[in-house]
Amino acid sequence: MINRVILIGRLTKDPELKYTSSGTAVGSFSLAVNRQFTNANGDREADFINCVIWRKSAENFANFTHKGSLVGIDGRLQTRNYENQQGQRVYVTEVVVDNFSLLEKRASDNSNAIQTQSGSNKTNNPADSVANNGQAIDISDDDLPF
Repeated sequence: MINRVILIGRLTKDPELKYTSSGTAVGSFSLAVNRQFTNANGDREADFINCVIWRKSAENFANFTHKGSLVGIDGRLQTRNYENQQGQRVYVTEVVVDNFSLLEKRASDNSNAIQTQSGSNKTNNPADSVANNGQAIDISDDDLPF
């Protein structure tokens, strides 16, 4: 059986980072994901999906994201339940995040870098003859190999 969730969306607020009694980091956040269609008024609606992330990934996520950050997440759907203080059974469905990617550059970063979970940066190399310093390259269709 397969239980896999892949989402791209924006954080609705800053991630909440807490630690369990044993010292394990756990982060929680809500991700706003646009629907592919519009409603009767022509407006695009969004789903607000609760997510949880654990351990070092939770600390990294909390340190590098904030309200409005565009992120991609990969994880699994989980349903759990507990009894609240009023004695009622409460059911919670959330995405348990395995991996994440930061999909836009940091505001303080002026380079053309894309941050990923692994922390690698991809930048245009000025010595690269194909990059053409961000300018359009004039190539005819006859020059393409496909």
